[in-house]
Amino acid sequence: MLTCYAPDLAPAQTSHLLSEDESKHAVRVLRLVVGDAVELIDGRGGRYAATIADANPKRCQLRITAHEQVPPRLYFAHVAVAPTKNLDRMEWLVEKAVEIGVERLSFLRCARSERRELKLERLEKIAVSALKQSGQAWLPQLDELTDYADFLRLLPDPAHTYIAHLADDERTALAALAGTGPGGCVLIGPEGDFTPTEITLARAAGVRPVTLGHSRLRTETAALAAVFTMSLDR
Repeated sequence: MLTCYAPDLAPAQTSHLLSEDESKHAVRVLRLVVGDAVELIDGRGGRYAATIADANPKRCQLRITAHEQVPPRLYFAHVAVAPTKNLDRMEWLVEKAVEIGVERLSFLRCARSERRELKLERLEKIAVSALKQSGQAWLPQLDELTDYADFLRLLPDPAHTYIAHLADDERTALAALAGTGPGGCVLIGPEGDFTPTEITLARAAGVRPVTLGHSRLRTETAALAAVFTMSLDR
């Protein structure tokens, strides 16, 4: 079944007009006709059943037949990661993180970061595509690139924020801590890891050090491992 993203859809609506691109895909590519079923999601938990009322390849009109509100997950998973120089690796991370299930992705500008700027437009499109493909109902929040120190100052819940690093330090397995509160945030550093100063700043803010396992992981792999660990049984 075709799934379309409709962020402005309201529960009371009885019809919806697909964009020109979606209309062309539905009618000319998938060859859908009047009466065929289409699913709509708004990214805010709303899932809508609809049928094609007018199979116009430029202005395909849908009739909405049912609405379901999917509640958010009880555990709020948040990963803050220093983006890699190769943007393809961040695009892969966003796609896979959305497929698994994550509520928020933040991007950090650290001392050893190779990428100092980041445009979200492409990543947001990938997130929407992954949302539709995976059948998720909630689109995660994607945050602009933020200086590491500024991010620490704005932490809403330091007690449930964790920093994954490779320094010689006493660390707890993330799997043992995830799920112990209403949500968790994991900080993932750049290639080359967080600096000792950045680790000290995190500890001073109340952030706890964690380990993701025995292997040394690439940045995007570590971030995805954090997403997966926080999504288990929650």
